Parts: sequence; C-alpha cells; structure tokens
Amino acid sequence: MGQDQTKQQIEKGLQLYQSNQTEKALQVWMKVLEKGSDLVGRFRVLGCLVTAHSEMGRYKEMLKFAVVQIDTARELEDADFLLESYLNLARSNEKLCEFHKTISYCKTCLGLPGTRAGAQLGGQVSLSMGNAFLGLSLFQKALESFEKALRYAHNNDDTMLECRVCCSLGSFYAQVKDYEKALFFPCKAAELVNDYGKGWSLKYRAMSQYHMAVAYRLLGHLGSAMECCEESMKIALQHGDRPLQALCLLCFADIHRSRGDLETAFPRYDSAMSIMTEIGNRLGQVHVLLGVAKCWMARKVLDKALDAIEKAQDLAEEVGNKLSQLKLHCLSEVIYRSKGLQQELRSHVVSFHECVEETELYCGLCGESIGEKNSRLQALPCSHVFHLRCLQTNGTRSCPNCRRSSMKPGFV
Repeated sequence: MGQDQTKQQIEKGLQLYQSNQTEKALQVWMKVLEKGSDLVGRFRVLGCLVTAHSEMGRYKEMLKFAVVQIDTARELEDADFLLESYLNLARSNEKLCEFHKTISYCKTCLGLPGTRAGAQLGGQVSLSMGNAFLGLSLFQKALESFEKALRYAHNNDDTMLECRVCCSLGSFYAQVKDYEKALFFPCKAAELVNDYGKGWSLKYRAMSQYHMAVAYRLLGHLGSAMECCEESMKIALQHGDRPLQALCLLCFADIHRSRGDLETAFPRYDSAMSIMTEIGNRLGQVHVLLGVAKCWMARKVLDKALDAIEKAQDLAEEVGNKLSQLKLHCLSEVIYRSKGLQQELRSHVVSFHECVEETELYCGLCGESIGEKNSRLQALPCSHVFHLRCLQTNGTRSCPNCRRSSMKPGFV
C-alpha cells in the first residue's frame, strides 16, 4: 500500500469513526497497519488507533498501540513524531491510573529538543501531567500544570485544549471543596463548546455536562445535577463512550444517595463498578466503593461498609491517591468510634493526619484543613491554595507555605 493509498484509507477510517461506525473504522485502520509500507502513514494510523481505543475505554489496547508508535517514531528519527508518541504513552498510563509513569513520560516529552510539535503539544503534555498529579493528590503540582496548560491554550488560541483544562480544573476544585469554582470551570467549558465547538465532537459537550453535574450535586442542586448528567449520558451512549458512561452512572448513584434513595443508588453503583473494572479505571472503582460504603453506613450495616472501605483502601494505595485514602480513614474512624474499638480508631486517626500532611491540605494562614467543608479558595502565583477569607483578612505579600519551606534546614 503506497503513500497516497495509505492517506486515503486513513481518511476513510476517520469518516467512518466520526459517523459512529467505530468497528468499521478500526478494520480499515488495522488493514493499513498490516499492509502499509509508508512509515509516516503507519505512525498516523497508530495515532488514530490510540485515540479510538482511548474513547472506547480499551486502555490496554491503547497502551499497546502507543508502544508500537514509539518504535515507529524511533525508526523515523523525527523529534516531532517522538514527542507525539511519548505523549500518547503518557495518556495511556494516565487512563490506566499509572500516574507515576504518566509523569515520567510527560517529563520525557518536556525534555525533548524544542520542535514544531512541542509548541502545539506542550499544553496537552502539561494537562496530562496535571491529571496525573491530581490522581496522586499532589494538589499544588496539579494546579501548576493546569495553569501552564491554560497559558498554552490561550497563547495558541486552542479552545479545545482550554475546554479540557477547564474540566480538569472543575475536578480539582471539587476535590478541595470549593464548589463554586468546581461549577464555574465546567460552565466555562460548556460556553466554549457553544461558542466555538460546532465542528468539534460532541464529547466535549458531554464532558463539560458531566463535570457540571458533579458540581451541582455537591452544591445540593440535585435537579440540575440530574439534568446535566442525563445530557452527558445520552451523548456517551450515542458515541459508545464507555468511560463516560461509567462516570455518569457513578454520578447518578451519588445523586440518588444524596436524595436518600439508596434502593436506586445501589444498582447504579454496581453498573458503574462493572464498567470501571472492565476498562481498568481503578481510581473510579475507589470512588464507587466510597459511595457504596456511605450507603451501607446510612443503613447502619457497618460490617458491609467496612468491607467496601477495605477494598477501596487497597485500590487507593495501589494508585497512590492520598485524598481517597484520607476519606477512607475518616469513614473508618466514624465506624470504629461507634463500635468502641479504640485501638483501630487511633490507627485511623493517625493515618488521617498523615494524609493531610502529605497532601498539604491545610491553610497556611489559619491552619485549618482545606477540603473539610465547602469554602471559597484562592491560589497564589506559586499555586499554594488558601482560604479566600484568610487572604482577605490577613493579606500576604509572599506565600506563607513557601516561606516556611525555605526556612527548613538543609541536609548534605
């Protein structure tokens, strides 16, 4: 298969994919991979296969094609292709919750010589790195990366990237419990889709609607949360987007739990867990188990709640997500206090405070925990986060956290 024929077949696959004929598109691209002799065409079709498998939630297949693409980039001896393939490798590991590997591959991308692709893909590298830092609950580093990605988006008029970053920032602020910002950023993403996204895939609309649903639920606006989640789920079903379907099912379950409708919540959690397990989203599984544990606690069935917590704790430790571990220690503390088991209670109290220290989830001005309750936050230029009320009351010319770190003694 020559260069021109390869291009035609790749384009044919893209047209099939965009019209939701995914399996036919994959067949076309696989034939190109088997018969094509043009290395550049091979590289491009591998990129299509990586993206398609990502959106279908076939993350192990995604990783497999990303590895083959790296080998092809090395054969081509082209720095632009090498950067793109390392980014795909980073994204594959991000989807599989291998966050340390994601960060390592992103750093490899950033360490490559400056290229044309570097200017175009640098923001996407920063976004993937930010998502990985958020997966590890390294909030300052996550925020630094998201803000860097946002600068890339603005400097290059890349509204698709800006939309994705806004959704990630929505997730960031939902986790640290500034629910107003958790809603503001996905609403901004939805505006970008409405204003500029007529030629984009509907997945960006679905993504923003899902993150809006999460924020509305946390704010207690359950009707709005349900509407946004239904819109997101509708698009996810149309496009066969399994990862988003799982997230929507989790959100539906959380909404029903918030309403006290546990009978409806449990089967939604089960459906979400089934897809999360199938696609390999271990952090998603942790969030499902957290919701299930809260349901059992609401029913006063504490042994089943502890069983869900223990399973979630193992997964949270596997992926390195400190915030989930913190929440699980907090739930365990409540259960063991009610059971009067002092030794187990003390163990979880100690672990809880260790997690708070490791995530730096405290305000450097008032010393209170950040993320304990809904409160407005403000990040300084260094990306350390404080209560907005503390900054307004005390004012600060320099970051108290950075100042404290610079005073620590050095060891040779």
